[in-house]
Amino acid sequence: MCTRFVYRGDDSITGFNFDIDPAVWDHRVMVEKDRFYIGILRPDGVRHSYHGVHQNGNAGTLLYVHGNPAGAYQEGEDCMTVADLTEQFIQAKISFDDALRMVRERKIVYAPDVSMQAVLSDRQGRTLLVEPGLGWREDTGRYSLMTNYSVLAPESTRPFLVPGDDRYERADRLLRTYGNQFAVEDAFFILRAVRQEGPWATRVSFVYSSGEHAVYCAEDGDFTRIVKYEFS
Repeated sequence: MCTRFVYRGDDSITGFNFDIDPAVWDHRVMVEKDRFYIGILRPDGVRHSYHGVHQNGNAGTLLYVHGNPAGAYQEGEDCMTVADLTEQFIQAKISFDDALRMVRERKIVYAPDVSMQAVLSDRQGRTLLVEPGLGWREDTGRYSLMTNYSVLAPESTRPFLVPGDDRYERADRLLRTYGNQFAVEDAFFILRAVRQEGPWATRVSFVYSSGEHAVYCAEDGDFTRIVKYEFS
């Protein structure tokens, strides 16, 4: 149960709420010289960077979504998992233009064991929404927003709406109130407004400011303690 947005104003700012049950997913905030990411421990023993920011401004996140058969995992040279696409983007192994070419030329599918959709953005605020089996969109306009339901084909995930889950609608209403000026503080205001509680509570919230070339992070829903990580 996550929330991700990209706001394109006088600064390009991305915000992400990572909502997860730690009994299901082992995670840890990881800071390296060229990357900030939430390391997810996978069966291969590696903490993968499926949610994070590279020092070049590439910011990627995966959000759980109820799967559709057309996006089911497949092997083959013409297929690529959305997890691999996202991690390679965060690692700066591919650029935004590379990601665009890949979604045009290859079939993007779910990972073998989980169905996810992705938001990829670069330092200029260019944003790519990727929904395996449903398609992709290079987003324009003032902002982009995604939660755990389809944006490209809302009717496909409407049957799976959780009663009372209006994170998308609340975040959308808030984002609409801003003009060209949008700061890190505004991003955290929105993340706090849509934070989750309970077993799938908000465990990590981060904001990346392209203008400041820095990531701000709060853990366990404590927005009174925000740590800043600056890239060299």
